Amino acid sequence: MPDVAPGGPLTLEHHVLTSLLGAWALAACSAEEAAAVEEHIGECAPCADEALRLRDAVALLQRPESLDLDPALRTRVLEGCLERRPPRIPVPEWATPYDAETARLDALLQDFGDAEWHAPVRLRWFEADGAASRRTTVAGVIAHLLTVDGLVATALGLADPLGDITAPTSAPAGRTEAYWRASHYPPTRAVRAPWREQSHGIVRTVSFTGDVGGMPVSYGDFELPLHDAMLDRAFECWVHAEDIADAVDYPYEPPSARHLNRMIDLAARMLPGVLAERRRAGLAAPGTRPHLVTAGAPGRSLRLEIEGSGGGEWLIPLDSPGATGSADHEVAHVALDGVEFCRLAAGHVPPAEAAAGQVGDREAIRDVLFAAASLSRM
Repeated sequence: MPDVAPGGPLTLEHHVLTSLLGAWALAACSAEEAAAVEEHIGECAPCADEALRLRDAVALLQRPESLDLDPALRTRVLEGCLERRPPRIPVPEWATPYDAETARLDALLQDFGDAEWHAPVRLRWFEADGAASRRTTVAGVIAHLLTVDGLVATALGLADPLGDITAPTSAPAGRTEAYWRASHYPPTRAVRAPWREQSHGIVRTVSFTGDVGGMPVSYGDFELPLHDAMLDRAFECWVHAEDIADAVDYPYEPPSARHLNRMIDLAARMLPGVLAERRRAGLAAPGTRPHLVTAGAPGRSLRLEIEGSGGGEWLIPLDSPGATGSADHEVAHVALDGVEFCRLAAGHVPPAEAAAGQVGDREAIRDVLFAAASLSRM
């Protein structure tokens, strides 16, 4: 705004100054007018009271903004730094979502006091075609991430965070329950340091693997290649960071669009296998007109359209995990928002309430939505 004229504030009549109070509260006056209004309200009590009320009203009209930085900002800053000075050993592209999400969660945790660490959190997932949940605390959630990230750590040759604790199974839930039971007291803020140290160790170690990332990581009853396991851990870190943020009533943004797209792609690639498992368990129908084909051949498909941040389209083969998706054999089309789809895959949204748009074979649509929810676990 221009500086006030050297001659000092304007000389205006009382009724003119009163009419300018609204514009002054909105910072819409010229510099001369603002100076005149401010000099006047220093001398006129009724106008000063009115100015204060107007300023308070303007504050209510403004949307509160989160103190958190844009999730994409960290990625942009790192890219700028790495362009100027490339690292000798770069972090693989498939590991960057995990690196980013653990850093974002750690930033959320850094100012927590004892009350926040013991705030109740309800972990939610989808099991046996119904909602399941487990009550814990913020510290308990970090302990859960520590133990399940330990599956990747041990596959890389790092120390197992369970130490001497014996888990009944190597599945994520069994490891978490064993860790919780072995704790003499409920987990506290002390769990943050080993979790963060382990996440740093995982990122450092995978950086030496180059762009391969194909070594298997066992989750007990199934395996994922390392690059997919890192995406899985990034996804769970984000989901549980939202659980924590909800528990302490703090806003938390989704991942950057590029990382969100990778997480959605992992879920889409896992859907055919989950559909086959559900069909063998009698939880999914074979379809009124199944199109069984040999591995690698096109088969009956559902088009999954993801809108918004991280969006795209995926053709999901319905009758065989070995088939390829085919637009020529498309029998249904489902459209969802990207974040909504991820919350469905996390078991936070009921399948019947997830799809924004559905066209085609209703049975195929239901099977895919329930399969997406079945990807979730504690």
